[in-house]
Order: sequence, then C-alpha cells, then structure tokens
Amino acid sequence: MSNKKHAAGKNAKIKKKDEKQTMKKTAPVKVRFGQGEMRQAEAIVLSLSRHFAFARPTDGSEDVFIPAEDLGGAFPGDLVMLSHIIQQEKGPSGRVDKVLQAGSRMLTGIVAEEDGICVFRADTSLRYPVPVEKKYRMDAKNGDKVRAEFRFSRSGELLAQIVTVYGSGDSARVCADAIIDQNQIALEFPPEVLQEASQIVSEPITEEVLKGRLDLRDHSICTIDSADAKDLDDAISVSRTKNGYRLGVHIADVSHYVRPGSLVDQEAMKRGTSVYFADRVIPMLPEEISNGVCSLNAGTDKLTFTALIDLDKKGEILKYKFRKSVIRSKVRGVYSEVNAIFSGSAPKELRKKYSPVIRSLNAARELANVLKERSKRNGTVDLESTESRFTLNEKGVCIDVEPRSSGEAEQMIEQLMIAANRAAAMLAREKGLPFVYRVHEEPLPDRVDTLRELVAALGFNASPLRHKGSLKPGDFAAVMEQAVGTPSEKVLSHQLLRTMAKARYDVNPIGHFGLALEDYCHFTSPIRRYPDTSIHRILGTWLSTKSTKECKKLYEDFVGRSAKNSTDCEIRAMTAERAAEDCYMAEYMKGHIGEVYEGIISGVTMRGVFVELPNTVEGFVPLETIPNSRFEFDGMVSQLDQNTGLKLTIGQKMTVRSVSSDVASGKIDFAYEGKWPPRKVGK
Repeated sequence: MSNKKHAAGKNAKIKKKDEKQTMKKTAPVKVRFGQGEMRQAEAIVLSLSRHFAFARPTDGSEDVFIPAEDLGGAFPGDLVMLSHIIQQEKGPSGRVDKVLQAGSRMLTGIVAEEDGICVFRADTSLRYPVPVEKKYRMDAKNGDKVRAEFRFSRSGELLAQIVTVYGSGDSARVCADAIIDQNQIALEFPPEVLQEASQIVSEPITEEVLKGRLDLRDHSICTIDSADAKDLDDAISVSRTKNGYRLGVHIADVSHYVRPGSLVDQEAMKRGTSVYFADRVIPMLPEEISNGVCSLNAGTDKLTFTALIDLDKKGEILKYKFRKSVIRSKVRGVYSEVNAIFSGSAPKELRKKYSPVIRSLNAARELANVLKERSKRNGTVDLESTESRFTLNEKGVCIDVEPRSSGEAEQMIEQLMIAANRAAAMLAREKGLPFVYRVHEEPLPDRVDTLRELVAALGFNASPLRHKGSLKPGDFAAVMEQAVGTPSEKVLSHQLLRTMAKARYDVNPIGHFGLALEDYCHFTSPIRRYPDTSIHRILGTWLSTKSTKECKKLYEDFVGRSAKNSTDCEIRAMTAERAAEDCYMAEYMKGHIGEVYEGIISGVTMRGVFVELPNTVEGFVPLETIPNSRFEFDGMVSQLDQNTGLKLTIGQKMTVRSVSSDVASGKIDFAYEGKWPPRKVGK
C-alpha cells in the first residue's frame, strides 16, 4: 500500500492515532453545564447499557446520563433533544424529549452462546448482550463477526436480527470488513463511475491541452515516495538563489481530469478521502486515475499544478505564483534511497540513479532544515505521534507490529509540502477567494486547565500554561521541551494532542494553532483528499479568469459543502482506521499469550493502568493482578498503594505478561509480572 498518507508529516496533519489512545487512558476533559436546570439541548446518543445511556450535547458540553426509562426509544447514533438536564454531583442527567433524527439501527459485533441463548455483543455503543431472534440468526456460529439490525419488541425488549455474517471474529481481516461496513465506507466503485474513469484516462495530452501551461519537462524534478507507492501525486524541485531558495512543488492536476459534477467527482466527494488499512487501501478515485493518468511516473509527460515559491535564507516566503504546468519527472525517488544518499551510505549505482537531480535534492535538504528552524522559532508544537507498521503473512494474518520510522527524506518532504500548502492559503486570503482552509483552533480553557494539572503532576513546570486568553503554540512547545528524553515524553505528547482542538476544514482562514501559521490549507494531495481537489478547482478558475467575482459565483456555496463533507469523511476514515489497527494489534498479540515484556505506563484509570510496549502495542493491567496492594486513584496520573506508599505513575516502567487478546474488540489484557512491592518503583 502507499505510504504517502504517513509521509505527510506529524505536524502537517496533527495525527490522531495517539489522541484516541489518550482519550481512553487519561482523565476526561469536561466542559461542564452550569449549576441548576437546563431545559433543552441537542445531543447524540453515545452508548446504551441495560439500565441507562449517555448522550453528548452537540455544543461540546459534558456527557449527559439518561436513565433507561427516560430514553424514549432512542438508540446509539440518534440525534435527540434532551430536556430536564440537571447538574448533579457525578455530572448532568436528563431525559430524551424527542428523537430529532434516527441514526442507523445497524451495529457490528460477535455472536455468542450464553446459557443456551444466542446473543449479539456489539463492538461499540451497546454495552450489554442482546438476544438474537431465532429466525434471523442466518447460520452464524459462536464467535462469528456479524452485522445486526435492532428493533424493540412490544414489551420493550431490544432484539437483534443478523443481516450479514463476515466470518470468524478471530481474524483481523474479517473484523476490518465489518468495520468498513459499520462506517459505511464504499469498497467498490459503481460501474458507471468506472466507465467514466476509463474515458478520462483515454484522453491524450495534446498540444491544445498544453497550450498556456508552464513547460517544466527539462527541469530537475523528481518524486519521492515509499518503495511500494503507486499514486505519486507530488514532485519537487529546489534551487538556490541570491536571496535564498526557489521551491517548486508540482502536484498532479486532478482537477483537469475530474470535472465538477461528473460522476467521478460526485463519487470522490462522497468518499472524501482514501482510507488506509494494514492490508488494503480504499481509494477516493478509481485506480485508473490515482495510479495511472494522475500518477507522476518518471520519464512520462504529466499534467501538474505547480507552486513556485521564493524564500529567503530564514525560510520566510518572499513571493509565490501558481501555474498549470507539464512535467517529466527525472527520477522515481524512494525515501530509503534518498536517506542513504543523505547519510553517505548509498552505493555507486544508487548515486548514479539520482545524479540528474542531486543538486536539487541537496538544495531541498538545506531548505527543509531552514524551514524546520523557522517552524521551531515560531513555536510550532512538535509532538511525538508514533504510528504502527503492520506486517502480514500470505494469509493476511498480522505477524509483526513495530513503530513506523520517519527519516530525513520523509521530514524534508513534509516541510516542503507545508510551504506549498501555506502559499496556496496565502493566495486565497490575499485575493478574497471562496476557499477550503485547514484550520486548527486554540484549545479550550478547560482543556488547558486539565493539561496544566497533568504537567504539574508529572513534575514539570506548568507556568507557560498559566496566562489564560493569550496562549501561544510556543507555550505548548516550552512544556514539551521539558519532557524530551524522559519516560513521560510520549505520554505528555499524547495529552497535548488531547488538549488541542481537532484540526478540520473551514471556509474561514482562522489559522492553524499547531503549526503556528495564520494561513494553511491542503493543496498537495488531490488524489487522496477531496479538499485538495476543491482547492485546485478554485485556484484553476482564478488563474484563468483573474476574477474573484467569478470564483465567488462558482464556488461560494460549494466550499461550505466541501469543507463540512471533507471533515466528516476524514473523521469517518480515521475512526475506521483506528478500529482496524486495534484488531490487527490484538491478532498479533494472540500469538504471544504468556510472554513477558517491559513497557511504559501510558495511562492510569480507576480500574488499572495501560502499558505500551516498545512495538506500540498497548494493553490494560487490572489492579487486581498486583498482589498485596490497595490502590487509590489520584484522578490524574497515578495510583497510590495505601499499603506501601508506592505509586504507579504515567511514564513509569512496568513488567507485564500478556494474558488475553480479543481480536473482535481489539482489546488486549496484561497482568503485572513480578513481586509487589518491587525494589524500585515510582516516587
């Protein structure tokens, strides 16, 4: 599969995998209701237990407890109107006044036999086993992964009807199939879309097509991607100038081929983004386009959208221009090979391969370092967000998990893409164009308060976070610098991500807090992200008309739809990717039950601690597995043993034994290994 998604950079995308881990491991951040009664609030029903449910108000307020008798037939995923919301000691409670919009009544889960009764155990949302109606079992076997539809009987009992049987719940690939269905991600393209795509790729590059395009076919341009990438959507060229550097970022001209309102365009907007799993990629565009006509293969004329950016020796943008262009990439670069070139370990034949672009690569390396320093000066929050790399055998079973590494070449491309994204947003703001910006708002004060408590509890100086109302990215960076090289580094990085607002798409240029940029967008990956395609379309119209009025006429309504849809599709894709990763990790650990590991405590809860292993796998250690202990939770980062006065604290090493792994739910359980109290532990 393509690793272009992973090479885009941790800062550029504010990666969310670790945020999810932190959300389940640390004390929740709560924006509380005021005291007294709140008459009404729109909310989404999150989960349903046998006797109660929880709903999350759409204004971001604290989750509301709802007794089962006050649920009014609402189901997880429903948009409801809550009334009689009262702030109580343990949080707000209320009741469902009305179901405003019913969600799907479909959930995925496992079929199980309990006391001779066939029941359905949901993966999420539904917290208790639901009886399966006999005539709707569909020959599902005990332990099978299934999808079920639900209804309430006349007596009010919830019942499940199996509609799809995927196969064994012990297979991560089978579970991934269910996750795809649960998140309503389309695997196949409709026949009419594929037919239109075939017509698109058959269009030749004629002289008429090239008319007015900037001809860069003789320039030292190359792509740099992972070895197995097929959708090569960006290429670079860099040269030194008297004042600094001239950067060329050349992006596949998807908007030339995917026309507004076409069947391919409509399907791309529905999908919003490509989705990446350990064993497959579900592309936004048909492969004839993404891996074919729009892939910038070396030695072939390709239509591109070029950003030409002049920067000074400190990395500040002096000027920029955008042009439709045609390129002929000189080298199909590979990250590992470029890293070998940079380290001086490349063999002769490799150096020969890159000789046509070596001057450009050296200048690009130099510029990337300048941009990195500029970013640091401006206070960019450089957060560690380790991703996992999965190795599957010929049967599709996960046999290894390890951290995904990012070398100098990957980081170089990240910096150059950020520069191009920034220039595109600067142009849109300058010309007043209707646009799709990538925005990242300042964190909410309540979240900063929680972070400050955690920072202090970990023993670091929290003073940079004390001046409310004027928080800057550099304040976060100052806190993070204290933890670099300590056991708490990754944990604090996770909590910083948790504190920040979620990056999203918006029509207003409100800036990007995490990158410390006033102007930012996503311009560089139109093959796999619809907002990039939208931006290409808008900038293309601007180039041909030089008319803000014309752009507004064509796109003022469109950009709002594109921004919202792109954000929704991104969330859907990330939810599915994370769930599948959990299943693959659990599948790997299923083959390592009983083995002993040393990990780091990555989170603390009322019931126990989460421990992350060096290979990125994380499991839960219940406190009852620690003998002769009586722990009390501090509500933040530690469990204090009342018998010994010893702590279990975030960032502390712990030896654990793998005791169970459930592929279907993605849950992994560890047990404390060794004597208690140990000779050395905590403070």
